Parts: sequence; C-alpha cells; structure tokens
Amino acid sequence: MPVVRDAEIEALVRDYARPIFKAAGLANEGIDIVLVNDPSFNAFVTGRRLFVNTGALVTAETPNEIIGVIAHEAGHIAGGHQQKLRDQLDRAKTMAIIATLLGAGAMVAGATTSSKGLAQRSILAYQRTEEITADRSAITYLNATGQSGMGMLKTFGRFQSALSLAGTQVDPYRISHPMPQERIANLEVLVRQSPFVSVVDPPALQQRHDMMRIKIAAYMQGQAAVARLMRKNPTSLASRYGDAQQTYLYGNPGAALTKTAALIKEQPKNPYFQELRGDILMKANKPKDAADAYAKAVSLDPAHSGLLLVSLGQALMAVGTPDSLKKAVVQLNNGVGRDKENAEAYRFLAQAYGEQGDIPAADLATAEGHYYAGDYKNAKIFAMRAQQKLKRGEPRWVRAQDIINYTPSNKLK
Repeated sequence: MPVVRDAEIEALVRDYARPIFKAAGLANEGIDIVLVNDPSFNAFVTGRRLFVNTGALVTAETPNEIIGVIAHEAGHIAGGHQQKLRDQLDRAKTMAIIATLLGAGAMVAGATTSSKGLAQRSILAYQRTEEITADRSAITYLNATGQSGMGMLKTFGRFQSALSLAGTQVDPYRISHPMPQERIANLEVLVRQSPFVSVVDPPALQQRHDMMRIKIAAYMQGQAAVARLMRKNPTSLASRYGDAQQTYLYGNPGAALTKTAALIKEQPKNPYFQELRGDILMKANKPKDAADAYAKAVSLDPAHSGLLLVSLGQALMAVGTPDSLKKAVVQLNNGVGRDKENAEAYRFLAQAYGEQGDIPAADLATAEGHYYAGDYKNAKIFAMRAQQKLKRGEPRWVRAQDIINYTPSNKLK
C-alpha cells in the first residue's frame, strides 16, 4: 500500500498516540506510525508499526475518534495479539490474510461453506476475542489519560452503518473487526461509566485536527472535498489553510504566497505554514527563498521531523552553488539520521554526493534508497559498487556489507 509522508500529520498522530502508548506501557517500544493512502476508515497493527489510513483521518470529525482507534490498536500491541494472529496467518492463504488486514467493515465475498471459507472463519473467530479484549484495554487507556470513549462509540457506529448497507445477511465471522453491533453495546456500558465521558478535545487540538483533515482533502481528494470541509466555517484558520493549499496546487504562486503570509502573521510559530511557503517558492522556481522558509520551519518544528530537513536539503541543492550543495549534503544527512527509512531522501542524497564527485558515497546512498524501498536486488548491486571504492572495515564499508548480506524474512511483518 502506498505510504503518505507529511511532517504535520505525522506529528499530530504521534501527539494523539503518545499518552495512549504511555498508558499501555508502550512508550519505549519504538512503535512507528505509518500513514496509509487509503480512503477507507481503518487502522491496524503489524509488528511494531501502527498503520492509520488517511481515510480515517479525514473522516473523523474529532481527535477523540482517532485517539479511540489508536487506543484500540494499542490494546492489540500490549496484549501481544499481533504475534498470536501472525502465527495463524502464517498458515493461512493469501486472500484470508488480506481479508483479515483490511480492517473494520471490510467484507469477504463469497460463500462460507468451502474449505477456503472455513479457513477464513477460523482465523477471524480467533481474532474476535482479541478485538473484545482490545476494546476493554482501550477504555482503560482513555480513562488513564482523562479522555472520553465517545469517539470510539461514534467510530463503531460508523462501522455498523457501513455493514448495514451491505445487506441484511451478514456473516459476522467474515468481517475482520467482527460483530460491531455486540461490541458497541458492550463498549457503551464502559464508556457511560467513565468519569471522563463528557470530556471534549481541547480547542487547540481540534484546530490542528481540522487543519489536518483539510490538508488531506486538498492533496488527495481535490477541490470539491476541500469546499465541503470549508462550508461549515469558511473563515476558520483551517479553511483559510485549505484555501492557501488549493491556491498553491491549482492556482498561482503569488496568490498562494499572499494567503500563506496571512496565516504566518496569525501563527508566526507554526512550522507548517513556513513549510507551505517553502513549497510555494520551490514551485515558483525560487529555491534560495524556499531554503530560507524551510530553514525557518526546521527551527520552529517541535517534532524535529526529518522530512523538513530533507525539504531544506532539496532547496539547497536547487540553489546550485558549491556552498549550497555542501550545506545540502549536511541537511540531507541530518534528515535521514532522524528518519532512516526515508527511501526518497537517500536518492536526493545520492544525487548531491554525485554532484560533489563523491561516487562511493553516492553509490551507498543509492543502495540505502533501494534497500528501504524494498528493492533488495538493486540495493545489493549498488552496495557492492560502493564497497569496491571504500576502505575495507570502515563504517561505510561495513554498512554496505550489511546490505549485501541482508536476507528478507518470508514471514508476515
């Protein structure tokens, strides 16, 4: 599935997840949040990664709805459910695995009387008890962090409505998050008993959520989707943010800069307004000014995102002077240092090294890019090329050897 990378959205989802993970005892477990470019409402966990669909983020009207989903998935991680399920999936056919991972509301088409159907029923039935346990754990984490479970109720209600549209003859064992009707009833009792049932999201967090939704709409769903979100409050900061993004994407840079300048005046410490300004200036072929904007974004960013550093490095490369190229290499290395799995960043770094004439470093960066993109064949080819020009035993030579020796696991990750 395609993965979406965005510093602002990733920072917000991490802010949603951080207190929940701490309550679940997962604060130091190194769990990565992955944004999946999928319009459906879903989140799922595999290994040490928590996947959240962009469809979930843009559909959820409040942070609490997403936080509830994250709390549910944290329950799976803390309970070790994914390892148990993986043992089952290792023995399942491909379609059964896909059906399980599709998430809440996803239906498995076809009859259940075949051997394949029975295999799918067995796996999903095994998951059912874990779903119920994860729901209870989620409420525990929400209570521990002083948050309401009402968002979870609303989310499950959405799932139930989606299922009812599929028809009245629904086999609950063929739904990867099974029997939402029963889960809603059980969950509602727990939510109503909580002393935090009436707690709502802080206004500042809600504003960030609104800005995230309109950003996803602008970049992935088009102008009509942005217009629908703006309709409720066309003068809000989120609406004006969406308008500036639309103007950047579909209009002219000058007007987009004017609108972005107004946003910056209102929130001068917002790093993502500076990031947007940098994006606009790059589109306008003004890389030096763009680099200044990205540098400002980096200095303001409390999340220390590697993505902003990579944008700064790209702009410095585009400036095209020897000095800016040298600075670009520094910033790109800083970026991959904070975000080592950013395959695209390694490609920019390889280009920068190549322009400097440092071919071994360029080959190794190219190998890293292929490696983190999952193209292990080409990763090994470029790692071997790099090794031929590097001193045996030095750190870069050792890293190249690690890539050459890597054998991907056949097990589900």
